[in-house]
Amino acid sequence: MSAAQRTAVVAPVRRRSVTLGLSATGCVAALVVIALLVLAVIGPMLAPYPPGAIVTDDLFGPMSRAHLFGTDYLGRDMLSRILESARYTLGIALPAAALASLTGTSLGMLAASAGGLTDAALSRAMDTLICFPSIIFSLVVVAACGSSVTVLILTAGVIYTPGCFRIVRSIATDISAKDFVHAARARGERSPAIVLEEILPNMVAPILTDFGLRFVFIVLLLSSLSFLGLGIQPPYSDWGGLVRENLDGLSSGAPAVLIPAICIAVLTVSINLLIDSLPSRKGARRG
Repeated sequence: MSAAQRTAVVAPVRRRSVTLGLSATGCVAALVVIALLVLAVIGPMLAPYPPGAIVTDDLFGPMSRAHLFGTDYLGRDMLSRILESARYTLGIALPAAALASLTGTSLGMLAASAGGLTDAALSRAMDTLICFPSIIFSLVVVAACGSSVTVLILTAGVIYTPGCFRIVRSIATDISAKDFVHAARARGERSPAIVLEEILPNMVAPILTDFGLRFVFIVLLLSSLSFLGLGIQPPYSDWGGLVRENLDGLSSGAPAVLIPAICIAVLTVSINLLIDSLPSRKGARRG
């Protein structure tokens, strides 16, 4: 056996990385986000008590074996309430972020590929929509149409569509000026094929990054609406609503008001850390 063969035998086999280029912080953030998503799906089945049941006379009770997160202002178990509210917090933010990303991406690609009057009309419409402060726009829509899951999803989706549109349009316009796009046009390919096969595949990473940011913005917007009493209505609630209804316990540092706020902070910080750890973002910083 030659020296090269012996080296090949004893050399360890290099394993493929399963972290997708994420740093240690990004991996931890990804695990936290996945855990929260799983809890949003199966959390109510793990709740030790019915979420709306009054289980004790100890209002704003401390953490204990019977109530790991204490009790709320009515004596309900906060762990059960947190698990149920995760379904509404994530269950509204995810489809709303998907709606904003899908609509903004579609309109941005249309504006970049069509150009001319279509581009100008869409851009001016999005500029007009983005001028309205998000919280004021939400308050007006919810006050006029009522607070329901459908209204909240549509409202949040519409509010954050212009931001996604502007990012996608800018990136698509830059990619459209590349040589490989001009070569595709010279081959006689039609605009839909160029968009789907040449431009869109080169925009996946920025679109996913923007989707994560929109998700964070929507979580904070929904929490703000719930804190103002215009989000999910009782007997149901999201994490922002839990903070609002237990606000009287803030002076005594009750877990009922602190734990939902911590959940919101953990979710938003984890997603921000995950986005910041994406390979495309790291490459952009190095560049």
